[in-house]
Amino acid sequence: MRDVGVVLLLVVLGTAVATFARRWRIPAPSLLVVAGLAVALVPGAPEFRVPPQAIALVVLPPLLYAAAEEMPLRDLRTVWRPVTVLAFGLVLASAAAVGALAVAVTPLPAPMAFVLGAVLASTDPVAVTALGRRLALPGRVQVLVQAESLFNDATSLVLFKVAVAGAVAAGSVSGPAAVGRFVVLAGGGTAVGAGVAGLVALLRRRTADPVLETVIALVTPYASYVLAESAHTSGVTAVVVAGVVLGRSGHRLSDARIRLQLSAVYAVVVFLLESVVFSIVGLELPTLVRALPDGTGAWPLQALAVAAALLGLRVLWMLPLSAVVRPRRGRPSWRMASVVTWAGTRGVMPLAAALSIPLTTDDGRPLPGRPLVLVLTTAVVVLTLVVQGLSLAGVVNRSGLALEPEHTAREEAAARDALGKAALARIDELAGLETHPAAALGRVRRALVARMESGDGDPLADAYTGLRREVIRVENAELRRLYEVHEISDATRRRLQNDLDREEAGLGEA
Repeated sequence: MRDVGVVLLLVVLGTAVATFARRWRIPAPSLLVVAGLAVALVPGAPEFRVPPQAIALVVLPPLLYAAAEEMPLRDLRTVWRPVTVLAFGLVLASAAAVGALAVAVTPLPAPMAFVLGAVLASTDPVAVTALGRRLALPGRVQVLVQAESLFNDATSLVLFKVAVAGAVAAGSVSGPAAVGRFVVLAGGGTAVGAGVAGLVALLRRRTADPVLETVIALVTPYASYVLAESAHTSGVTAVVVAGVVLGRSGHRLSDARIRLQLSAVYAVVVFLLESVVFSIVGLELPTLVRALPDGTGAWPLQALAVAAALLGLRVLWMLPLSAVVRPRRGRPSWRMASVVTWAGTRGVMPLAAALSIPLTTDDGRPLPGRPLVLVLTTAVVVLTLVVQGLSLAGVVNRSGLALEPEHTAREEAAARDALGKAALARIDELAGLETHPAAALGRVRRALVARMESGDGDPLADAYTGLRREVIRVENAELRRLYEVHEISDATRRRLQNDLDREEAGLGEA
């Protein structure tokens, strides 16, 4: 019962924080971490501990899947080279650098130092996607940052499992064994994810039930993760692959009504899970610090050193790559490197990985250094989410790379105009064939013209839209009256209400 109350508290906290974040125009994840930390520091607040598998099994799959579905495969093809370099080269370099630094500045034994390096080697797709939703980054830069965060997690988690195996066995893992484990985990996860995506596509083509479609969409990430983990492959890779594949073909698997429902349901799920998980990051840090053994009081300085090393290495790595993703030829840009570097925050994935570190070695002894690894991981995550998250919008704006609102508006207006012209051309073709009533064709043509003119800010079209909204409000009032005086059933009311809602939504924002 206490756990249910804590989850409900986190949801309420997340809702309140998201409201203020929207009003203050700051990233909600950063504010959620600060709020969670503030709650945990209140005198008398109970200690907060998360079961090791709760985040990995319950929270991560749908958040990863939602982020992967948003990844446009067309744009991914344009940045696959730098993404590959980052997902493999930068992850390995970051793990080695953090591991070596941890050996030098912390009391961690070498195997656990490299576990820490593997945990913090990659950026986090949940945090990056959540932070980037409101940033007007150029398309290739946004795709680069999101794709890197999706695909480097598979590399870092494979590296993490190899490092943990070495630490638990109190020995080293040979190079060929590590490569073989990587191939099995990453390749097997890819195969499982592709297989689940194919099966889900087959099922969705054969159903038009919105409830069943929603259940399938919610189950898909969990099925991918559980099947992959059961097969001893990478569940994260399976979820990402399934999301990318289904995100590409989703518009062909369902109609507009189902897509609207799926979008609404997933928006709620993602909001609730993000509210819980980013609050947990802040809530857990004080509890983990209190559990530290003696002789680890320098952890704040150690966390700062690790975070600085990750940022410095990322800048050096990104500078030459920034030339690849620049829209124009020229020398590598410090502005591009700074934006992509600052957008690479750590988040939920490192926390989930750190919590899954075994408690004991193979011979039953407590695993040395585990509490300090948890604290350093959580502290670095908090630092990146708060410092980088709260200042990311300013970095983007000062870089000059942010797209102006006028650019987005012009692009949308041009696309709407092109859609309208294509639709009018088809109406003219149908009129020539005389296969449809002239009155119906005229009604559709007038609606298309009104919609196109409203996009251009025509006063008459604006007046038409406002009048139609007023009529819909009257219809809503009459519908409620008919229901209240028992002239229509609840089923009829719901169907008519849905029709009115869809029509009002089609008019755009008020």
